[in-house]
Amino acid sequence: MADQNEERNVAVEEQEPSKPPAMAETDQTPSPQHVAERTISTDKSFSVWPPTQRTREAVVNRLISTLSAPSVLSKRYGTLPADEASTTARRIEDEAFAATSASATADDDGIEILQVYSKDISKRMLEAVKSRSASGSAPDGDSAVESPAVSEEICSVEAEA
Repeated sequence: MADQNEERNVAVEEQEPSKPPAMAETDQTPSPQHVAERTISTDKSFSVWPPTQRTREAVVNRLISTLSAPSVLSKRYGTLPADEASTTARRIEDEAFAATSASATADDDGIEILQVYSKDISKRMLEAVKSRSASGSAPDGDSAVESPAVSEEICSVEAEA
């Protein structure tokens, strides 16, 4: 009968998946090499500010497409020609980056600085399209090219005044 109990115990042990022993159970300490590797990997930090040049270029490219392609913004304020959109986008990004960098301190959280940068870009983009729209550029989505008939009509109205 004792043989049968031993066989059952062996069978139960074989059915249970073996767990790797915990460090306390093995009485082994990690080698100095493993400790050094852990220290090195935890010393690395992830920083989102300042953005890389690649990220800044991606922001400029996105601004160019937003300013020059049909969008909700262009329905209200019009689109910019590609060359003007490129110049405006670079100016917006450069100014926002400079302003944000000047106001950032070493104690600031990178995420918070990035949010300020993003909001500044949005604000400057809106100001740029509003000022362009207010200056008389076509808000209907076309560039500021006028037909000769419209130009003659404007000149005749100005002459009468």
